[in-house]
Amino acid sequence: MTIQADQINLPDVLAEVQAQFDAYEQALVTNDVATLDKLFFDSPHTLRYGAGENLYGFAAIQAFRQGRPAVNLEREVTARVLTSYGRDLAVANIEFRRTGSERIGRQSQTWVRLAEGWRVVAAHVSLMS
Repeated sequence: MTIQADQINLPDVLAEVQAQFDAYEQALVTNDVATLDKLFFDSPHTLRYGAGENLYGFAAIQAFRQGRPAVNLEREVTARVLTSYGRDLAVANIEFRRTGSERIGRQSQTWVRLAEGWRVVAAHVSLMS
């Protein structure tokens, strides 16, 4: 696949990804596990590197979400960059701060348009000192 410069951030595609990302963020801070599961690709190839865990495959990600304590989930997004490449690939990157913490968190996600819609296929979360 070759992406031309004029295919980056197509307005309709970018709007779709932004809506999905916003749904993800809302589900994350409200611990809506069903929606979080829906937004990740149900595949053994999906991965999520968390602040304290490495999760390989949708089943591991799903188990983590179901076992995670539903406390201190609120956060403020302080920077956000979403970029789409063509009609079927996008990346989302944010910086955030948890309520009551001065540490800066970073999150990146790779989104792919699949038959069932936009899904996260890779994610990474880290915290800076």
